[in-house]
Amino acid sequence: MKVTLLLGSKTDTEHAQKIAAILKEFSVPSHILVASAHKVPEKVMEIVEELNAEKEPQVIITIAGMSNGLGGVVAGSSAHPVITCPPAQSLEEYQVDLHSSLRMPGDVPVMTVLHPKNAALAAVRILAESDPALQERVREYIKRMKEQY
Repeated sequence: MKVTLLLGSKTDTEHAQKIAAILKEFSVPSHILVASAHKVPEKVMEIVEELNAEKEPQVIITIAGMSNGLGGVVAGSSAHPVITCPPAQSLEEYQVDLHSSLRMPGDVPVMTVLHPKNAALAAVRILAESDPALQERVREYIKRMKEQY
């Protein structure tokens, strides 16, 4: 089981590291790759094909701002669940990034999650569906979270 964090640019690394830190809390391995859907689409497709060939359960989280072609390109060809988490720095950026992330054509099932922590938690819960030990860690996390309120 793993999560691949696929970034449209190296400038998205800090955002990806926030996600990776939460995944680490659940002992879910992750790795970061960089490939722009606009600048090197052939590299993106090569990565997707390699991930599709792997048999282990996994989730792909794409991180790309501006015109988010990455999430759609990956989701259109991936056999694995795809979550996109745009790295917007301001309300203006969120408005642009959100629309480009949500408006996907049919047969392109990308899920959009704005908060990096929630993107990680969504990936963990998807993977936990086939891993009883991870599912127990999720239950424990939820219990601890609820005790805080």
